Amino acid sequence: MTGVPCSALAGAPIPEAGGAPMQTIAPVVSRVTPGVVGISVRGRVREDNPLLQDPLFRRFFNLQQQPIERETEATGSGVIVDAAQGYVLTNSHVTENGNSIEVTTKDNRHLKARLIGRDPETDIAVLQIPSGGLAAVPMGDSDRLQVGDFVLAVGNPFGLSQTVTSGIVSALGRTGLGIEGYEDFIQTDASINPGNSGGPLVDLQGRIVGINTAIVAPTGVNVGIGFAVPINIARQVMDQLISGGEIKRGRIGVAIQDLTPDIAQALGTTHTQGAVIARVEPGSQAARAGLRTNDLVVAVNGVPIRNGAELKNHVVVARIGDSVDLTVVRGGSERTVAVRIDQVAAQRQRVRQH
Repeated sequence: MTGVPCSALAGAPIPEAGGAPMQTIAPVVSRVTPGVVGISVRGRVREDNPLLQDPLFRRFFNLQQQPIERETEATGSGVIVDAAQGYVLTNSHVTENGNSIEVTTKDNRHLKARLIGRDPETDIAVLQIPSGGLAAVPMGDSDRLQVGDFVLAVGNPFGLSQTVTSGIVSALGRTGLGIEGYEDFIQTDASINPGNSGGPLVDLQGRIVGINTAIVAPTGVNVGIGFAVPINIARQVMDQLISGGEIKRGRIGVAIQDLTPDIAQALGTTHTQGAVIARVEPGSQAARAGLRTNDLVVAVNGVPIRNGAELKNHVVVARIGDSVDLTVVRGGSERTVAVRIDQVAAQRQRVRQH
């Protein structure tokens, strides 16, 4: 067979039926929704009593500064990605402080879930439920998304189970939002509301391309700006959580900055996107691989990158000991440099703020 293979398409085309474009996406929805679940989390958190912050109040009533406990309850969404093993992807913030997690399937089964692991930095968590009679949703390739691709968001907004909304990919590589520690969001106008967190963003082939995680909501409800963690990042985090229960952050030993028009002019390059290496640590894996200051990285493992944040995200979620192939522009010519991933010596723990 000649031509471009289907797997290489940037986004899913409008499906066809009998040679004509389909007038409904119901067949896609019917394939996806059996794998989308509701998640209910119960737990307890300890808080300081605000009255006891006043030393005069404590002294008058002869009270000690002791925290109080309160029960918490949260709901969200998730998606089954491995029916045989019962693995469910969701958001880390959905499972936060959870002592008891229950998953509700489309056929209204209520299943106790075990938390395999969670990573607040990327806001991804993995649950495991009993594997009998489950339906999984296949994972796609978020690196092949393009702005304008049609997508569907599936989840349980405001407790309304199995809600499907549609839209397009509005932007890619959104960073600097202060939502997670490592940001490389897919932005979409598909309606995402409270309760959608952890549900899948899927293409018109019914493949997961993102995990819905946040919205810009000045009024508390959707205004057409939602964000999803790319499935390629979520998949790498999931693999680490399943294999070891924790995330080991990767590094190669460089300081980086975004390519700006001024820097591009100084480097004499026609490229408009990429990550510029500002410094190479002596003795690091980057130094051993031959990377230099002012090298311009334009792709990782053959996938183009737009900025320094994307390079960082590729590195920090890669498996320790693996190598990444960096496409580097130096002196007007491109070369491929293989760099081994080292582990970050000390992880910075960060708690998501609601």
